[in-house]
Amino acid sequence: MGSKPESALTTPWDSPPEPGEAIEVAEGVLWARLPLPMALDHVNTYFLREGSGWGMVDTGLGTRLTQDILEVLRKGPLRGDPISRLLCTHHHPDHIGLAGNLQRQGTELLMSRTAWLFGRMLTLDVQEVPTPETLEFWRINGMAQSVFQKRQSERPFNFADCVAPLPLGFTHLEPNTQITFGDRVWDIAFGQGHAPDHVVLYEKGGDDLVLAGDQLLPSISPNIGVYATEPEADPLGEWLSACEALAPRARPEQLVLPGHKLPYRGLPFRMRQLAENHHSALNRLIAHLATPRVGGDCFIPLFKRTVTSETYGLAFAETIAHLNHLFRQGKITRSLSDDGVYLWQIRNS
Repeated sequence: MGSKPESALTTPWDSPPEPGEAIEVAEGVLWARLPLPMALDHVNTYFLREGSGWGMVDTGLGTRLTQDILEVLRKGPLRGDPISRLLCTHHHPDHIGLAGNLQRQGTELLMSRTAWLFGRMLTLDVQEVPTPETLEFWRINGMAQSVFQKRQSERPFNFADCVAPLPLGFTHLEPNTQITFGDRVWDIAFGQGHAPDHVVLYEKGGDDLVLAGDQLLPSISPNIGVYATEPEADPLGEWLSACEALAPRARPEQLVLPGHKLPYRGLPFRMRQLAENHHSALNRLIAHLATPRVGGDCFIPLFKRTVTSETYGLAFAETIAHLNHLFRQGKITRSLSDDGVYLWQIRNS
């Protein structure tokens, strides 16, 4: 397949594989999908022929449904051959949910060290109600009272609910090194912002593949959020810096295999677009802050749509990420209101 203009983003496949089926996107490389019970209703997984077995990229959630679909894939497209190695791009549940199960079946796990530590720690950290630190984070950052009242007594999301326990032992990946995976040679790079030390693999020669995880998605932006674990963090700054650092690796002809949506070509254009989308959102947020606002009142300029209860938590975390970034840059100020909630406002020159 020839090169595409740098200004274009193209998707070689119009539709994804059906559950339990796979599409060959390059010789010995299969693309399958696993369902998710949320607005983003799927995660992509990839299988790369590796000797007499397969290397797998990301696993879906650790649910019975995912396990059943994986068994269908094993018996069908994988032809009954073993999954010898598993590469997880980052620690989020839809990417490591079945990693522990596969390890107990003899599969070698490959991840960044930070991703493995986060994943294992979070599977061991079970909470029946939100922690005091989480409640304070929500309160001081201006979560809507109706949402706060409802969530403060609810059982929060726990990794252990949908991620199989991770046993001790894994192979850690390092940036600026190479790995042979799926009988192909790859350069290892790390993305940031969406998840710490997110692995991105760039094939050296061959079919010019990019295993992108959630760092380089084609038609949506990865969620970039701040949480009570690190309330003053600037993941948006980290993500924009990672985009700048990864940009020299991007070429129009590369076939990008993302964690969600469709494989695509036109990576240089998409990387510029991703960064520009966030810069535009930041500019809209600055204009919105001509009047002092609490975090929960800043959704509209960022998302340009009504945020539902299903997506409120992710939207809240991403809003605080944008506010923290502008605050770090000195473009807005933060002060406590009379009721102890942060008020954000554009800095007067």
